[in-house]
Amino acid sequence: MDPLVVLVLCLSCLLLFSLWKQSHGRGNLPPGPTPLPVLGNILQIAFKDISTYLMDLSKVYGPVFTVYLGMKPTVVLHSYEAVKEALIDLGEEFSGRNVPGIFKRSNKGLGIVFSNGKTWKHTRHFSLVTLRNVGMGKRSIEERVQEEARCLVEELRKTNASPCDPTFILGAAPCNVICSMIFQSRFEYKDQEFLNLMTKFNENFEITNFTSVKWLSEKHNPQSEFTIDNLLVTLFDLLSAGTETTSTTLRYGLLLLLKHPKVTAKVQEEIERVIGRHRSPCMQDRSRMPYTDAVVHEIQRYIDLIPVSAPRATTCDVKFRNYLIPKGTVIFPMLTSVLNDEKEFPNPKEFDPGHFLDKSGNFKKSDYFLPFSAGKRACVGEALARMELFLFLTSILQNFTLKSHGDVKDLDTTPLVNGVCRVPRLYNLSFIPV
Repeated sequence: MDPLVVLVLCLSCLLLFSLWKQSHGRGNLPPGPTPLPVLGNILQIAFKDISTYLMDLSKVYGPVFTVYLGMKPTVVLHSYEAVKEALIDLGEEFSGRNVPGIFKRSNKGLGIVFSNGKTWKHTRHFSLVTLRNVGMGKRSIEERVQEEARCLVEELRKTNASPCDPTFILGAAPCNVICSMIFQSRFEYKDQEFLNLMTKFNENFEITNFTSVKWLSEKHNPQSEFTIDNLLVTLFDLLSAGTETTSTTLRYGLLLLLKHPKVTAKVQEEIERVIGRHRSPCMQDRSRMPYTDAVVHEIQRYIDLIPVSAPRATTCDVKFRNYLIPKGTVIFPMLTSVLNDEKEFPNPKEFDPGHFLDKSGNFKKSDYFLPFSAGKRACVGEALARMELFLFLTSILQNFTLKSHGDVKDLDTTPLVNGVCRVPRLYNLSFIPV
């Protein structure tokens, strides 16, 4: 038989098998756009920001639908109700993690973020217990954040009110907090080791006493999850996650405060009235500063840092609404659909602290505030991140007036990257001592 005919027949069989698998796979998946053989819906996604593309599909197929990334189905959750029902009400069933190929090679199924099953459960539990032992959720960690806030202010003073890009300084502060917890020591911002750590998280980390002790009780147990490789990946997860998201939120927050000087002025008036100039802000102040608290929440809501939460996976066959989702199916929880819900946040595309204030000006909590995701895979450092954002921002505004270079109307607050993570465009500002 002619080789070309054989090739055509093989390709035809492959395409037919792909179509059959997509149409007759296990389970009863939600509806969605028709996938191409082998490629699925990748070509449609490639021409759009993925969160925008999925939002458009939700208008056609509803809050729960299926897309194909190649030959693999992905179920998308695009509403508060759908996200809550899956991640919270059925938390265990939706607690798996879909691990992209690049992370399978680099993380090898270890750590907290890209692990599953027993490894994930044991590592997450150990990390939470250890972080609490070194102060997370206690007064001791607040004192560390306050110390770092003072160091941050002093570093900003060294700019001498000159225009500067705040990216490095705002990244160094939260990284130092994590370092003070893991390594029991903070670093000077110009320290070469610290600079290397900031730019190369995957270098060999010194194993600290608290992890070494756990390993030395477990090192001869071949079934143990507490191996050197797992500890190193876990440290990387804590350092990277604890640095990047908080620093990006701070940088985006300052840009929004530059863009909205009236909001900034109201925050500074509240700081002056509640805290004054001569003591450091503390977390007890937050309950007496509803406007500032609302601004911090609105920054997180508005920037929509991670529109699509890190992909989940079902841990078993799950009956969800009127569908049967097979074990191992990839799940995309669309946090952007929750943070931009028009019923909960009128005019969600507007930066408005009023989204978190009642008619009397008191702070108003919202169940829709889910920037840290939800359920069993929610961010382990949520409490620390909330503390850092409040204390760092109030410390900056207590000590400096923010000055934009150019008309604030020309400041562009649309994200530079509209994909997995939304980051602010590069900008300069001056920190003018008050």
